[in-house]
Amino acid sequence: MHSWTLDDMPGLGGTTAVVTGANSGIGAVTALVLARSGARTLLACRDPERGRRAVDAVRRAAPAADVRLVRLDLADLSSVAEAAEAIGKEADGRLDLLVNNAGVMALPPLRTADGFEMQFGTNHLGHFALTLRLLPVLGVQGPARVVTLSSLGHRIGRIDLDDLNAERSYGKWRAYGQSKLANLLFTDELDRRARAAGRDLVALAAHPGLSATELGQAGPRLAGRNWAAKLERSSRLYTQPASAGALPVLYAATLPDAPGGSYYGPSRLGETRGAPAPARKSHRAQDPVMARALWDESARLTGLDADAV
Repeated sequence: MHSWTLDDMPGLGGTTAVVTGANSGIGAVTALVLARSGARTLLACRDPERGRRAVDAVRRAAPAADVRLVRLDLADLSSVAEAAEAIGKEADGRLDLLVNNAGVMALPPLRTADGFEMQFGTNHLGHFALTLRLLPVLGVQGPARVVTLSSLGHRIGRIDLDDLNAERSYGKWRAYGQSKLANLLFTDELDRRARAAGRDLVALAAHPGLSATELGQAGPRLAGRNWAAKLERSSRLYTQPASAGALPVLYAATLPDAPGGSYYGPSRLGETRGAPAPARKSHRAQDPVMARALWDESARLTGLDADAV
């Protein structure tokens, strides 16, 4: 069977894409490939200086690319609102692809500008708010996709609706797993609501396996759980470069007729590396009742309309 590679990327001329966290790692590779394939590509980055360097790097690699920078701090809902407005202007009212890539992992106890637990607030709530605020330009002039990055770590995740912000207790890996599980539940609920509303919008998810990115390098050493310990012991063997980790993201973003709610990741060695293929979701990631409850609570926390889709 043919393994999907970058040679299979379609031409994307006439489309507009946004990639969050596009200044490094999976996001930087994703943005470069989309821009090189002809999409007007907006790099949504927290640090303006690093963002400018990323834009310059794309322009050096693809001189004809239409690439632009938007400042976005997912840990600050006011920044999310400003970024959504800027994206609408830069996209000229049309957005075909949103890649919710940015994320943080295994942090010590920290809070966002709005008081949310940092991993849940950044990885899930920031992207939830950005997506809802971009609905007026998503899919208004043709089909659109929202691709949200999850992780193998979603398998250890549990959603605690009574303590989403870890106010009673905190574990860095427990919080990370919850945020990545939330990404998958958000994807399924967004897709369900878009279909119910008759919108030309498909929501999908992807994960990069074990990839050598700044996210992994910056995080504390894996320890404390069987799952984490296994990853730590096997990381030297299984880790792949960001260029390979981006393949499932690009696959989800461009695969013709990909079903809504699909989830893609590497195909080999327990989904840690290899060509992109359908990935396995935990049972908790397939719970429609929890997906709806999380959506409603996320809307309440971010002050947005749960019925916006």
